[in-house]
Amino acid sequence: MSGPVSTVDAPAAQPDASHPSAPCVEVTDSREATVGKFTVRRALPRRGRRTVGAWCFADHMGPADVTENSGLDIGPHPHIGLQTVTWLTDGQVLHRDSLGSEQVIKPGQLNLMTSGGGVSHSEEATGHYRGTLEGIQLWVALPEGTRHGPAGFEHHAELPRTRLDDGVATVLVGEFGGVDSPARHDTPLVGVDLDLRATSTVPLRTDFEYALVVLEGAVAVDGRPLRPGKLGYLGEGRDELRVEAREPARAILLGGEPFEEPIMMWWNFVGRTREEIDAAYDSWAAQDDRFGRVRSALPRIPVGPPPWRRPDARGRGR
Repeated sequence: MSGPVSTVDAPAAQPDASHPSAPCVEVTDSREATVGKFTVRRALPRRGRRTVGAWCFADHMGPADVTENSGLDIGPHPHIGLQTVTWLTDGQVLHRDSLGSEQVIKPGQLNLMTSGGGVSHSEEATGHYRGTLEGIQLWVALPEGTRHGPAGFEHHAELPRTRLDDGVATVLVGEFGGVDSPARHDTPLVGVDLDLRATSTVPLRTDFEYALVVLEGAVAVDGRPLRPGKLGYLGEGRDELRVEAREPARAILLGGEPFEEPIMMWWNFVGRTREEIDAAYDSWAAQDDRFGRVRSALPRIPVGPPPWRRPDARGRGR
């Protein structure tokens, strides 16, 4: 479920142009992309909306059928400058990384990997689960203070929940409704799974900007319908949100303080400059020690150079 981000999603060589707005309902289409053997609906990043708080990537994956030995089948690949946040609504996935972690994730559990200055991982079939697989993978851009730090991995088998008017909220990251997730976050941030049966009022923070990604069913905000395949950007300045579930629905609420640091995204990297992306690419291509090794039978994922290092139409380099 990890990336990659392409220039279709957001031009790699330009700084983030996203800006928070006053309360609104700005609906944009997700883009279908292929990750491993799966088709995903990519809600973030999109041109004109790269971030919501520090959230910079959202792929809704599945539902799709998997077997014991054939699932996502995403071989070892690298990350810098971000956290991966993996949340399943159905099925199981095996995570392996260069820190030595080997963890099956199931619905209701959270995998969070912090890349720091460099980490690699794979996402694989479990060897025992056969059935349907569905979920979302999110990326969080790390701030300057921690983005060059050590890599880390954490698995949370249980997360706090709180009641809504007619539904249940599971707090993936941050604080919501008076309960706190144990998951690490390096900037003021929140991520919540909303399981809705009818209209509910959702508490918000006025200093956060927010967005909704619907995974199942249909909701409406201020009369604007939202279904899977759409991102509903909500702006900042709200202290609550009335979400109308027009049928039983599942949605992810993303929020955070607007992320003021300019970011550059390419492939599986979140950096600040071309030079940082170049250095990460060169390390992966050279197979040096920066990203470690993953104990996986799947092949390592190769990649060509960043677009600014490719010859242009007249055969010139950068």
